[in-house]
Amino acid sequence: MTAWTQLFDLTGRTALVTGSSRGIGKAIARILGQAGAKVFVHGSRPSEALDATLAEFRAEGLDVAGCHADIADTAANRRLVEEVGQTDILVLNASLQYKTKWSEIDPEQFAAQVNTNLRSSLELIQGFAPAMLAQQWGRILLIGSVNQNRQHPDMAIYAATKSAALNLCENLARQFAPAQVTVNNLAPGVIDTDRNVAALSNEVYRQKVLDKIPSGTIGMPEDCAGLALTLCSEAGRYITGQNIFVDGGMTL
Repeated sequence: MTAWTQLFDLTGRTALVTGSSRGIGKAIARILGQAGAKVFVHGSRPSEALDATLAEFRAEGLDVAGCHADIADTAANRRLVEEVGQTDILVLNASLQYKTKWSEIDPEQFAAQVNTNLRSSLELIQGFAPAMLAQQWGRILLIGSVNQNRQHPDMAIYAATKSAALNLCENLARQFAPAQVTVNNLAPGVIDTDRNVAALSNEVYRQKVLDKIPSGTIGMPEDCAGLALTLCSEAGRYITGQNIFVDGGMTL
């Protein structure tokens, strides 16, 4: 192993990636596993998608285990912490998104998005960070959104939760830095995932979106994975409290 690859080597590390049976979470889980980490692949519930991802990763020779929890539920998060145990890397990728006009947002949608996108992040950090701080090494990566800066008019609460999570990231990064535990926020732009496939299948809408992206392309989940590996490895040891967009220049 050469010196530069050693910076990205995660052999002996354990990672949990929430919402990793598909999309961006799956791409991040795969690259962390390829770098040598044991990875807990998470889904909100038992599913064919979770089973298929685990089988796919094992066929690739990755060291993975499955877990599931509805992270909007505090008790479920506590069980998840107990089940997974000590982790070195925590990637908070799972989120909930409703597209609703601001005047029609109801209390249930509001609470579901706040609990899933914000409260769960705090609860899982509270569960996993103490061991990282004690061992003087850890990586916490929140997955934000281009909506932090370019808010979709029908995703007001989703955008607000992502902005709040970034504030939490910056707050904890300062507190955790002396213990060599980094906390960062990776904010994807328009990524070709199943969450976006229906909207992007409309050619008129797709072109409207592409016109807002300087690179003129839709991103792939793998476009987020390389940066995630950097931030979750020794290569990113001196990067903390940062918000980094992976958006083809959309926020420029």
